[in-house]
Amino acid sequence: MRVDNLSVEHIVKILGRESQYSIASKLFDIIPVEEYSLDVKACTTVLHSYARTGKYKRAIEIFEKMKETGLDPTLVTYNVMLDVYGKMGRSWDKILELLDQIKSRGLVFDDFTCSTVISACGREEALNIFKEMEDNNCVPDAITYNELVAVGIEKVENEIYDGHVFPSWTLLRTLVLTYYKCRQLRGMVRAFHQLQKNGYKLDMVVINSVLSLFVQNKKLEKAHEMLDLIRNNGLKPNLVTYNSLIDLYARVGDCWKAEEMLKEIRNSGLNPDVVSYNTVIKGFCKKGLVQEAIRILQEMTNNGIQPCPITFNTFLSCYAGKGLFAEADEVIRYMIEHGCMPNELSYKIVIDGYIKAKKHKETMDFVSKIKEIDISFDDQSLKKLASCIREGLET
Repeated sequence: MRVDNLSVEHIVKILGRESQYSIASKLFDIIPVEEYSLDVKACTTVLHSYARTGKYKRAIEIFEKMKETGLDPTLVTYNVMLDVYGKMGRSWDKILELLDQIKSRGLVFDDFTCSTVISACGREEALNIFKEMEDNNCVPDAITYNELVAVGIEKVENEIYDGHVFPSWTLLRTLVLTYYKCRQLRGMVRAFHQLQKNGYKLDMVVINSVLSLFVQNKKLEKAHEMLDLIRNNGLKPNLVTYNSLIDLYARVGDCWKAEEMLKEIRNSGLNPDVVSYNTVIKGFCKKGLVQEAIRILQEMTNNGIQPCPITFNTFLSCYAGKGLFAEADEVIRYMIEHGCMPNELSYKIVIDGYIKAKKHKETMDFVSKIKEIDISFDDQSLKKLASCIREGLET
């Protein structure tokens, strides 16, 4: 019995909406979808299903049939096919052909278009795609940065600095953010200086990324220079900026200065968030000033900011590291009683503390206690903790 056209189209769209691509792919092998008059959205779902399940030749067949019947592919359709040809390899000519079709139909590349193409191309083609991105006012996204790393960020950078490629704003900005993602300070600074040297406008995403990497490397003076740069460019520090500075002061042991930043945040018209408070608490705990950390916790809750497991795990690390297991137990109980359930790391922190203190019996007693007070602690959780205990004892 032949299924009617409307039913097939309806089934296809439901499977696409639910992202059931594996099921859809198997179904389309039984139902010859090319014999039905599906709309472009349904056809694109069919293509996506074949692409996700590795049936690339089948996707190409459906795409060609789609064009033969007079259906105009959308940008989403083209993006799926770019992904297909990219995964097949050695299909650069086909990719260029699709890009020409996109432009000839008046469609505009989006982030996914560019990222998909970059993932399929080599260094030289990647540079050309970045030029296309700039021409289409397309700002690279996280996927683009991943693909730039894959094609060789250093090679791309050398092409710019050797004068073979024009150092556009899009390309230099992407280099800065890619180096930030890779935690490569030297390359990031070099690309950032090129942005400044070329007189390009700086935005807070780039500045905060550079500042964050300076903070992670404890470059206090450089971080202060970034703050001056923000103000000199008529920009305003945002919460991300302030949180990075709090992190910097906490890392270098100046927790009082980190606390001062909470006041500066409020003076600027912003409100500290859970990250702001957690970082100050971590700074005080790292210095062994637990009472000061508790004071910040009280301020945090008084200001309507709810602590999270990260907040309490900081206290657990401090107490367990000092052998103050009664206090660590109190923190665990407090978390459970106040609905902020301990996570796997919470328990692991305390267990590691017991093992390092060679309190093996107390370790097992602690696990038994957890089973009594934490109703969410199941057999799977127990197996994970048992594995942690074994690893700790072996080391």
